[in-house]
Amino acid sequence: MDERGAFYIENFGCQMNVHDSEKLAVLLKVHGWRPVTEPEAADVIILNTCSVREKAEQKVFSRLGRLREIKSQRRRTLFVIAGCMARAWGRSLLKRVPYLDLVVGPGMLDRIPDYLEQLSRRHRPIVDVRDPLTVFSLPGEWVENPGVHSAWVTIMEGCDNFCAYCIVPYVRGRERSRAEGEIVAEIETLVTRGVREVTLLGQNVNSYKGSADGFPGLLKRIHDIEGLMRIRFTTSHPKDMSDELIRTVADYPKLCEYMHFPVQSGSSRVLRRMNRGYTREDYLDRVRRMKELIRGVALSSDFIVGYPGETESDHQDSVSLLETVEYDNIFIFHYNVRKGTRAALLPDNVPQEVKIRRLEDLLQRQRRISMARNQDLIGETVEVLVDGPAKRGTELWTGRNRQNRVVNFTGEALPGRLYDVRIESASPNCLYGSLMHPVD
Repeated sequence: MDERGAFYIENFGCQMNVHDSEKLAVLLKVHGWRPVTEPEAADVIILNTCSVREKAEQKVFSRLGRLREIKSQRRRTLFVIAGCMARAWGRSLLKRVPYLDLVVGPGMLDRIPDYLEQLSRRHRPIVDVRDPLTVFSLPGEWVENPGVHSAWVTIMEGCDNFCAYCIVPYVRGRERSRAEGEIVAEIETLVTRGVREVTLLGQNVNSYKGSADGFPGLLKRIHDIEGLMRIRFTTSHPKDMSDELIRTVADYPKLCEYMHFPVQSGSSRVLRRMNRGYTREDYLDRVRRMKELIRGVALSSDFIVGYPGETESDHQDSVSLLETVEYDNIFIFHYNVRKGTRAALLPDNVPQEVKIRRLEDLLQRQRRISMARNQDLIGETVEVLVDGPAKRGTELWTGRNRQNRVVNFTGEALPGRLYDVRIESASPNCLYGSLMHPVD
């Protein structure tokens, strides 16, 4: 390759994957590679993959099929599968996709520059899907200006919960926490480069162990960083949602009043079969406590419909929980088998048409709830961190309020600034208003 050549990264999956791809791009640039925006111009094509659901894997195989023509025209172009799918499939990916050059699990992304160097000297496929021992992170001096005013920061990876349906512990490994000082230093660097808001990432941030005072202690340290305006985090496991964490969010003003709080099912019977570690009553108790202590808290959640053995009564338990909590937003998936999980041993006995019906039922109910909750804000004034011009309509600006709702508004604003916006209308997914005055 000429002067190490050009790389192209395409991402599949969650926020953690997106952030991993961002860090990998920085790492490659430090090692002399240059990014390109089209795969046809790349010497190395990297697909950073997801394996949580079968559909995500199907997308990757479909994309590889479309990219194969590049390999046939430029044999020296290297194809890399990275991330969770690489970890789940391992060496068998080489049989399914024989033109792959490198297969690297999510715990070994930092080795990619070394492996590309090896491939330039000897062209034999490399597979590294070992158990990760550390969190993929970059030295503070490598942190780039993200070009936006909000940034993700990984504080931990992996999961020790082993929910029966979930492949994450098998592909992301066991829980590993970054040191508190390392996280604080990264955020301080981001703030000097224009970041006003950070979202802390982890498969289960509540179980963070890199600080003597746990996750609440880390939040308090981050809260002290001068120039940082807002702090968010995801994801929180219900069984680890402590009163101390809830009080911390309530008492420290930079912590936003928004929680992604995945329930998966409203049925205690299904939750037990999922090995979630809490009951319906436990979950609702934590919701009640959050609403008591955190003024104006907004909640989002994940639901799985059609889990093996889920009855119509179980589904109605999910319906009633959704309507009791009144989420601002939810993400719903119908169950599909993930090889290697405990649930894969159970009969997938809910018909597909029933899964789809139950999914649509929850979606339609949530749409009505979201609309009503957003309409309740008409006439109110909300604090918005401005992202920039709205994608639709050149006269609109867009940003998010503290509860993570998208707000489009009219008026002259500056990206990265906080403004009060008066809400004038609403849809299920967005608020609309007019700018009033700066907050900061």
